[in-house]
Amino acid sequence: MLLAVRLTPRGGRDGADGWAQDSDGRPYLKVRVSSAPVEGEANTALIAFLAKTLKVPRSAIRLAAGATARLKRLEIDGVDAGDLDRAFGPRP
Repeated sequence: MLLAVRLTPRGGRDGADGWAQDSDGRPYLKVRVSSAPVEGEANTALIAFLAKTLKVPRSAIRLAAGATARLKRLEIDGVDAGDLDRAFGPRP
């Protein structure tokens, strides 16, 4: 499963802020982490948060695109659309 995420580092807490859509109508999940965007710390915190929330091992989540950008694309093994809806609410 591919998941688009807009990450906010130094967000004060680790958590999801729900779904939004880009200008083309594609959904993405808004996530904030308390880690700084230094040496991949925010990306590591994002993967740990998603793994815990979706109840999958961290090794099942890979950063496919956007390592240094706010908008990221992640590949997640063992998760389907229903799992995302249960964890983060229905997508727009």
